[in-house]
Amino acid sequence: MTDRHVRFYHSPQSRSRGVLALLEELGADYALEVLDQRKEQQRSAEYLQLNPLGKVPAIVHDGALVTEQVAIYIYLADLYADRGIAPALDDPRRGPYLRWMAFYGSCFEPAIIDRAQQREPGPHAMSPYGTFDAVIDAIAAQLGDQPYLLGESFTALDMLWGTALGWTLAFGLLPERDAFKAYAERVGARESVARASAIDEELLGAD
Repeated sequence: MTDRHVRFYHSPQSRSRGVLALLEELGADYALEVLDQRKEQQRSAEYLQLNPLGKVPAIVHDGALVTEQVAIYIYLADLYADRGIAPALDDPRRGPYLRWMAFYGSCFEPAIIDRAQQREPGPHAMSPYGTFDAVIDAIAAQLGDQPYLLGESFTALDMLWGTALGWTLAFGLLPERDAFKAYAERVGARESVARASAIDEELLGAD
């Protein structure tokens, strides 16, 4: 059987908390490597040699480095495919699953950052996401009145989006639609998310 042990580079109170929650959800075998961003440890020479962009999250599995949040979610959910939170290749949900994984990084994050920085998206033909409202409306349409993005079943996709909608709502970067709030609360109520939050609080309190 493939060794599924993962080394996980993480900073508390960052986007990598979602990956921490995913690892907990999967019951994964992982070693936590903590980088204190307040001390700029993610910019250390040692870490930059591993990940030249100095970002978290990052994982190393079987000698392979995986960076970029969306890639990590896909990789881990497939590595632990027996946990059942990633549609299989022959599952008709696999295409939408990958679509919304990619949509997060290519459309949602750029739109949110532009909105936070009070920047216009630029000419429509050059914008990676078109308009902020179009992105938000697309998410709302996909979610509809179903509990999760792909329907009745929770997937790794929901850990990504549920945690993201949670922090963007908290920072006032997202319209406070009832469906968004209910979805973020639904994902946030999972035991794995609570465990990840507790780990982060312990790490923060250890200073």
